[in-house]
Amino acid sequence: MQYDKEFKLQALELSDDIGVKKAAEQLGIPYFTLAEWRSIRKHRGTGAFVGSGHQSQPLNDKDLRIKQLEAELRESQRANEILKEALGGPLSS
Repeated sequence: MQYDKEFKLQALELSDDIGVKKAAEQLGIPYFTLAEWRSIRKHRGTGAFVGSGHQSQPLNDKDLRIKQLEAELRESQRANEILKEALGGPLSS
């Protein structure tokens, strides 16, 4: 999949704020893709990113917060599944 320049720059900014792993999860992109973008930025600057790729709308604050909350929910659900497996079955309330 290809991403446009604006998406890459926003993803890099988010990864600067919260880390590569969390940003990749929240944006639904592979960790190594985002890590590669960071490496490119480090060595060649943001001008290295071309405007090709599919166009995506910039995330506004509301949409970004929704993506963050969705990622937190997925993380909590995975943690609950791990706890259920560790306890040997479904958790009772």
